[in-house]
Amino acid sequence: MQIGDNCPTFQLLDQNGRTILSDDFKGKKTVIYFYPKDDTPGCTKEACAFRDSYEDFLEYDCQVIGISSDTEEKHLQFAQKHRLPFTLLADSDGKIRKLFNVPTSLFGLLPGRVTYIFDENSTLIGVFNSQLNPLGHVKEALKMVKTTQKK
Repeated sequence: MQIGDNCPTFQLLDQNGRTILSDDFKGKKTVIYFYPKDDTPGCTKEACAFRDSYEDFLEYDCQVIGISSDTEEKHLQFAQKHRLPFTLLADSDGKIRKLFNVPTSLFGLLPGRVTYIFDENSTLIGVFNSQLNPLGHVKEALKMVKTTQKK
């Protein structure tokens, strides 16, 4: 995906078994972050950093969505264990990861860690791609959301 692209149309189940449609994101800024796996060290750090900055995102009328290949049941356990206040989506077959063209890392062995930032019209305004800097995703996403705030 490139800056200026529209958010792809998709639907996935969240950690509570509800169907979430990407069309529902229109009207709000949205951070969609793809991560490899629940309860791994880097992914836990990233999720907890998004949790700790969640109120900051809300201040800018921005929602946070995490996506991995884990099941909705595993997402629910992960969200409860770490008190995650945002939506986690189950992309069990990896179709949405492919739709977003999320690259793999370590010679294709690990699912990539990429964050996409969309404006209120679901237009891509920022991308942060770093497998080894999970905390950077939150910092960069929040910076992008703040800089696009209407004066």
